[in-house]
Amino acid sequence: MARILLLSNGHGEDQSGALLAQELQQKGHSVQALPLAGLGSPYRKAGVRLLGRSHEFSTGGIGYTSLRGRLTEIVQGQVLYLLRRLIRLIRYRHHFDLILVVGDVIPVIAAWLSHRPVATYLVAYSSHYEGTLRLPWPCATLLKSRRFKALYSRDQRTAEDLSRQLQRPVTFLGNPFMDSVLTAALPPPTSTARIALLPGSRRPELEQNLQLLLLLIELLPRTVHCNVDLALVPSLDDNSLQRLSERCGWHLESGVLKREGARAINVCRGSFSAVLQHSDLVIGMAGTAIEQAVGLAKPVLQVPGQGPQFTAAFAEAQRRLLGPTVFCAPGEGGSREALKATAELAMALLDRARRDPGLQQQCQVEAKRRLGEAGGGPRMAAAICALLP
Repeated sequence: MARILLLSNGHGEDQSGALLAQELQQKGHSVQALPLAGLGSPYRKAGVRLLGRSHEFSTGGIGYTSLRGRLTEIVQGQVLYLLRRLIRLIRYRHHFDLILVVGDVIPVIAAWLSHRPVATYLVAYSSHYEGTLRLPWPCATLLKSRRFKALYSRDQRTAEDLSRQLQRPVTFLGNPFMDSVLTAALPPPTSTARIALLPGSRRPELEQNLQLLLLLIELLPRTVHCNVDLALVPSLDDNSLQRLSERCGWHLESGVLKREGARAINVCRGSFSAVLQHSDLVIGMAGTAIEQAVGLAKPVLQVPGQGPQFTAAFAEAQRRLLGPTVFCAPGEGGSREALKATAELAMALLDRARRDPGLQQQCQVEAKRRLGEAGGGPRMAAAICALLP
């Protein structure tokens, strides 16, 4: 039995790390996690022990945020928090046989400093962004080190690109975060068209995003018959949702958001996979959840917000990453004009999603090209086990 420590730095990365941890535990290994940003909730839910206490910040951790978000990170002490996490890693490094990185340059640097053998799943980087991936300094240099025993990418294009750049094998085995949503869920009782709303998971940005989505739903024409399902994280409980919805002129009644003159919104908790699988169109303001939607071959409509995470810049980068089945209406994020254009585009995409075989086939092609097939978690865990003494 080997002792493995997972290093990750974000909610989506924690999700992938937790799935890998479960696979490795099932193979008899002892696994702990050190989330460098956030509470590490996915690890807790998966029964994976954390190395020390964790803390969550309003931006969700150091990462791809707006300038305001980066300033907030500094003010809230996230840099000092990261340094304390690194000190803890160095203190306990000899307790582990392997460090497993899930993320980007920050955990890569941390793992290199540990002087322990490392396996790396570069879930945060893709050559689909620019054609040729430019790894931030000093990531490429560190990944060439003998300490890094194996490198796994998030898509085949990136594997081929990095193999050339780093002059060493980089392997694409699939994405573990897709496995959970690819497990078939029970179908809905009717075949009515369905729209999934994904406002994200980080508070307080979640509340800001949800208010925009409520405004968008008010603009959808009632002549089109469809169901709207809101996938909501537990951190926004019913009391908080009630207060937020009332400020926007809505009210919560028996798990349904209602407003006179607007279509009702079903509030769905604990059924994220089912909401995604049964949707015809996904309208989102999220990171990993949008990737999962694309991996399920769903057309996606973005609604850029005010940040700190899901800004217009983040949305544009996400479209480059995920390809032509991710759409965004023109206009300044959050403006009335942009929301009107988004509502019109939503109706057009919903119709195409159900009637246009060309769009359906394109979604299937991009799903495999960008995210791969199911089974990424077991395949990657097996490859990691092969590295262990």
